[in-house]
Amino acid sequence: MHPVEAFLNDLIHEIALVSAQLKSKPKIARLHLGGGTPTLLSGEQMARLLEAIDQHFTRTSDCEFSVKIDPTEAADDVLDILAERGMTRASIGVQDFAPKVQVAIGRVQSFQQTQAVVDRLRAGGVESLNVDLLYGLPFQTLETLLTTLDQVHSLSPDRMALYGYAHVPHMSKRQRLIATDSLPNTLQRFEAAQLAKHRLQDLGYLPVGIDHFSLETDSLAAAAQLGTLRRNFQGYTDDPCATLIGFGASAISRYRQGFVQNAVATAAYQMHIREGRLSGHKGYVLTPEDAFIADALDQLMCQGSINGKTLAVSHPAYADTVQQIFQDLQFTFPRALERSDETMNLKSGMEQLARVVAAHIDTALQAEHVHRVAI
Repeated sequence: MHPVEAFLNDLIHEIALVSAQLKSKPKIARLHLGGGTPTLLSGEQMARLLEAIDQHFTRTSDCEFSVKIDPTEAADDVLDILAERGMTRASIGVQDFAPKVQVAIGRVQSFQQTQAVVDRLRAGGVESLNVDLLYGLPFQTLETLLTTLDQVHSLSPDRMALYGYAHVPHMSKRQRLIATDSLPNTLQRFEAAQLAKHRLQDLGYLPVGIDHFSLETDSLAAAAQLGTLRRNFQGYTDDPCATLIGFGASAISRYRQGFVQNAVATAAYQMHIREGRLSGHKGYVLTPEDAFIADALDQLMCQGSINGKTLAVSHPAYADTVQQIFQDLQFTFPRALERSDETMNLKSGMEQLARVVAAHIDTALQAEHVHRVAI
């Protein structure tokens, strides 16, 4: 049996196994096919997968159904099946349209190829489009980055994500072929991110969180304005549900009590499923302190600030810890953060440091004391 067909069979079996553990047929408000390249499936295989999902789960009337699509391998019949089965949002990875950059990263994907996929999806009734871009790529220049942004804008996406390229050759064989002198330095990366941010804002996109941009009419922009924006393993979302169920090898599920990750290795995942067992390989039960830290980091990553008053109300046992955190942050990041009454805010232009600040908070609190280290 072909490996893709075998994996699909196991995935459908896992959906049935999880469903059997539930007391009733749950409703889902968000359905996302991603984690890899789901458009690798054939039209018939995609139809089977969606039939299995709908057999065991009920989509709400306003369910957002998004799919990660690779324009270089998405066959027309797959795109048609997705549109027919209710896909509402397409998520397309672009990274950069400059040919030299694409060759360096091993992802050759023309603008015309991408536009053809977008046109077919829209002809099928899929109106919402999300595009993922990267800065800091090998051989990428400010000029090529701006050109890519303008090309993507011509596709009229309502959301864009702008991530920093992570060069980790020890984890990626492909990246070992990339010469380090082809990569921008830290200052150049910062300049590229700032330039891209300003261009997107000039094009009418509002900053959402630390790395997303959306039109004012998009639900993410509304959530950011209302303070209801959240972040989970799929990125930023306006979905208030605390439960996220993941299927497939290495998939992570989030429950109110904590996290569970499926076996990472495909062979181990398939062994569990074929034996009729759930594939959870490891998990973590959240403590009250974990919940407090998670809420603080969620505020920082979603709103760019931490509200000490709301944290103290939600987690009264950690009211004193909030003030301790604020004092430490003022000492450690004086150029990146500013305090205003009961909030600690990232200064304008310092959004890229949100992850650094979040990692510092997490490390300090997990160690049960606040470090006094100025940087």
